[in-house]
Amino acid sequence: MDYLDRVTIQRHADFAAFDGWRRESRLKLVLMTTAGAQNYLDHAFAVDQVVLFGRESAGVPPAVHDTCEVRLRIPVAEGLRSLNIAVSAAMVMGEALRQTAGFPP
Repeated sequence: MDYLDRVTIQRHADFAAFDGWRRESRLKLVLMTTAGAQNYLDHAFAVDQVVLFGRESAGVPPAVHDTCEVRLRIPVAEGLRSLNIAVSAAMVMGEALRQTAGFPP
């Protein structure tokens, strides 16, 4: 990967460790969930936010939902299941980067 020198990888032992780190860092947690009330395209992403994606099969546990400041969804056609996690992450992170990193529209 030719951009590895431009990223920081932070690993956490579990969700509690991650949540402690993000609270200490004063970062807001944005959860992507089929239960989200707001379309991700209507959200104003900011550099003080961390976007969390759950497992394709089960999402995230209720305790994780309770810690999130924002819950967003990707709209899909009526009767269809949610999208693949890799596709979902690419869509949402592309929009978040467009809004926060000055990428062209």
